[in-house]
Amino acid sequence: MSGAIRRIPSGFSFIDKNWGGVYRGGSYMVVGPRKSGRTLIGLQFALEAAKSSEVCLYFTLMRPKDLMIQAASLNFDIQSYMNQNLIIVVRVAPPNNVYEMYNYDDYLVEYFNDIITVVDQYNPSRIIFDELTPFVGFKNIDYLQNAFVSTLEKIEDKDITSLFVISEPATKKTQSIVDGLSQYVTGTIELKKEAETKGDRYHVGTVTITPNVGHTEGKFSENYKIEPFKGVTTEFSPPTSTIEELPAMPQGRSFSKPTRIEVPSEPYAFSNVYNYNDFLLILNNQIALYKSTGQSFNLVSIKLDPAAQLRGLLTIHQLQNAIRLSTSKKDKICSVDNKVIVLLIRGSMKSAVDLVSTMQNNLPSQDRNYINAILDYISVYNVEVDDRIENADSMLELVVNSDMDSTHYYQPLNKFTG
Repeated sequence: MSGAIRRIPSGFSFIDKNWGGVYRGGSYMVVGPRKSGRTLIGLQFALEAAKSSEVCLYFTLMRPKDLMIQAASLNFDIQSYMNQNLIIVVRVAPPNNVYEMYNYDDYLVEYFNDIITVVDQYNPSRIIFDELTPFVGFKNIDYLQNAFVSTLEKIEDKDITSLFVISEPATKKTQSIVDGLSQYVTGTIELKKEAETKGDRYHVGTVTITPNVGHTEGKFSENYKIEPFKGVTTEFSPPTSTIEELPAMPQGRSFSKPTRIEVPSEPYAFSNVYNYNDFLLILNNQIALYKSTGQSFNLVSIKLDPAAQLRGLLTIHQLQNAIRLSTSKKDKICSVDNKVIVLLIRGSMKSAVDLVSTMQNNLPSQDRNYINAILDYISVYNVEVDDRIENADSMLELVVNSDMDSTHYYQPLNKFTG
């Protein structure tokens, strides 16, 4: 962290009243069961940032429309702040197939690394990761803690205030994971939901805030409710009627009906596109993994003839986007000049052909005449790792160099797919 450490409003009045806010550059963890208000606290945290004209990065597993509906329950027009680039929503794909991988601990670490990659891109004042639960399925708990601490330190060094949301532990193992991670954050917010009773209008429970670093005011606990337009609050509104109805809309504030919310046409997702140096490092690691375990992979280079752009048919950025939409999260992409190179983890000739075939379906137009025309300008070269490959430089040299000696390796797209 740089400069004097100060406190900033959290958006949750219970914290602001008892702790005077959260520390700029501090890290906090929200733990609670389903429907306890975890996401609402994250949204309250984001809203407070937006009202202060601070950039907030919001990682979420939710569909954009679902997140907007949740925000609307706080009378929070998140779309307007997204349009101003004050709130950047990044939809995260959960690692559903991670346990099928050779070393899924390494794969999960990549998700932590991806957080830093996106943070570096947007340079926010606050980040929310809602939620962390699917990404902590490590075999090696020490490895998880090291990865988490490394991520925290990189975020804190940038004076970014972070909020991590995680589910209430259901087993002894998950309890040990949560306990292990929570000891490294500045403070924790724990939500305990009470059993719902007949006639209870709002979700109720107990909230406990516990400091690990600073916040010498100490630990506090109080009953809370989830109220419309307030979210998670310990300041209960007295009942005004015995009829179960929503409170009146505050004057001067507008509410967007969910059916009128504009949803981005494409979901936000982690990018698996890397610059050349980062891609080189990843490729070297993959080669080392091959040499130690025999785990094979492919490098597929898709080359665009510059004439395609001159004729207004396709740009290299459009080609890269079509390829990005055709790959999975674990695959890595790098653009070099007029080539888009894809590292296919656990790849094969079949997976390379499948990639190229799927890419055709993601080109800017599916008009048959357009497809027939553009096929003449795209060629493909597939390299499968073997013992002759010494390092990433030698492997990339096969596909990056554009001299005449290397052109015969590239096949026209329609010939490659056979």
